[in-house]
Amino acid sequence: MVLSFEATDVFLFYVFFEAMLIPMYFLIGGFGDRTEGEDARQRSYAAVKFLLYNLLGGLVMLAAVIGLYVITAQQGIGSNGHGTFDLTTITQALATGRLHLSPVAENALFLGFMFAFAVKAPLWPLHTWLPNAMGEATPGVAVLITAVVDKVGTYAMLRFCLQLFPQASKTFAPAILVLALIGIIYGALLAVGQKDIKRLIAFASISHFGFIIMGIFAMTTQSQAGATLYMVNHGVSTALLLLVAGFLMSRRGSRLIADYGGVQKVAPVLAGAFLVGGLATLSLPGLAPFVSEFLVLVGTFTRYPVIGIIATIGIVLAALYVLVLYQRTMTGPVKAAVQGMRDLKVRELVVAAPLIALLLVLGVYPKPVTDIIDPAVHSTLAQVGRTDPAPPHPVAVGTDTGNDTGSGNTDHVLIKATNGGGQ
Repeated sequence: MVLSFEATDVFLFYVFFEAMLIPMYFLIGGFGDRTEGEDARQRSYAAVKFLLYNLLGGLVMLAAVIGLYVITAQQGIGSNGHGTFDLTTITQALATGRLHLSPVAENALFLGFMFAFAVKAPLWPLHTWLPNAMGEATPGVAVLITAVVDKVGTYAMLRFCLQLFPQASKTFAPAILVLALIGIIYGALLAVGQKDIKRLIAFASISHFGFIIMGIFAMTTQSQAGATLYMVNHGVSTALLLLVAGFLMSRRGSRLIADYGGVQKVAPVLAGAFLVGGLATLSLPGLAPFVSEFLVLVGTFTRYPVIGIIATIGIVLAALYVLVLYQRTMTGPVKAAVQGMRDLKVRELVVAAPLIALLLVLGVYPKPVTDIIDPAVHSTLAQVGRTDPAPPHPVAVGTDTGNDTGSGNTDHVLIKATNGGGQ
């Protein structure tokens, strides 16, 4: 994963992108609930499904990587007249006009890359491996999947799809936005109906990835800054919720929501940490995900108002599935099976406390992170050739020092903004 984020060579990125699948396959298939029979078969099924989906996406991307190399070789972009995989060389050649991609070739290559990243992210309808993988993996491995591994997909959309194929990115942006919007609503609706704690968090993550991808392809400075910040915030909030859920499930020995009740009366610190993770997941103001989700929605609304409005339904549904989960597991009468449940131990607090602190700090003061993100966002949008939409209504700014009798001077300033009129 580290090498995937660091690679500036397209082929090396592909190698690392695929290499992470093998250890993840064994982590999912070999370290779940160590039981026999049906549970063991489900774990094997989840691991194989994860591997096959992501391998298929990677093979499609490999074809696109080879196609890109062939085009650079034909146009002599690499050294000694050969082709090149170097991302910087290719993007500079595109910017200066030395490398030309026909619309058909650019669209085909974009779809090859985007398919692999949409599987990894995951984007609806290529998401079906995630609930199985997260449901059968241990909580720690589930955190690794949703907080970091899946972010390689959304990072790569910004890093490779937008920079290598700017025109195709703009061409397919409306279709991708629709898929992201479906993912937001679909993931939230299925989370509402889940009986398994980990699968609920998995479907909630699908909804959140919809927000991230929507922010990337809305292509405004606010939406892309929000999407990038969302990658960080979602990793922290989901890690907290999954790990505390793991502490809870290890004590009770069950993943079913119905097997819990009244936990806050016997383990108040555990219940409090679980509540903070849940409130962060529903993007409560004051916690880190609120800032990023707000930026994504505002930035999307400025260019695609209908999609921005419909996406807010996901926020309402998030409040529903998180609060119902907390109510059913933590409040109410204490069930017999949880009466002797221990509260969080010191080593568990050491894990949870830094995540809670990060959620609070980034929720109140995200500037240190946004100062790093903003220059990269402006650079990416400049390469794509996108600018923020102009305000649709005139904005008047004036000072009037005169009076009705005509004494004094009067200064008027009118700033007029139009949509795309050049004014």
